[in-house]
Amino acid sequence: MRLPLFPLHSVLFPGGLLPLRIFETRYLDMVRDCLRSDTGFAICAIESGQEVGPAPNIHRLGTLARIADWNQRDDGLLGIVAQGEQRLRIIDYAVAANGLLIGEVELLDIAEPTQPIPGNYARLQDLLQRMLEQLGGPYSSLATAYDDAGWVGARLSELLPLPSARKQELFEMDDPLRRLDELLAFLSRA
Repeated sequence: MRLPLFPLHSVLFPGGLLPLRIFETRYLDMVRDCLRSDTGFAICAIESGQEVGPAPNIHRLGTLARIADWNQRDDGLLGIVAQGEQRLRIIDYAVAANGLLIGEVELLDIAEPTQPIPGNYARLQDLLQRMLEQLGGPYSSLATAYDDAGWVGARLSELLPLPSARKQELFEMDDPLRRLDELLAFLSRA
């Protein structure tokens, strides 16, 4: 499967939302094409390089995303809300003539199992609930599962001010409780 790639200094998990400002021509074209054909694109974390300008080096594990909403922002830019659907692996990629990365990807059927949160993670549940209430906007429409370890860990990994490389490490973990342990350790140090 070939998809346009959207490299960011952030990570989007399946089930998550990511508001984005679109201003580069290559991404405006990508959004137009995705809306026209009702297709998605891949969000992947940048390993080295920048979001704007020449193509960066990217991590090979990312997320299939679809445009859940779009609007004309007050600053005149296009705003979209990307919704994560499914993990994917980027097998190979190339830079198109317009600078957009196009990847050959495989969708990964591996979904984290729903796992109840043990009581010692209640602090994380409370923190996430307060964060989502304060953020409002598109997050108020997010389906909530505060009793699921994978969901809570994914949302906190997306929203907490962690370095991009650390977010990617958390994204690549397949144990939701280990991810929660790592997040608790981060909050203890912060």
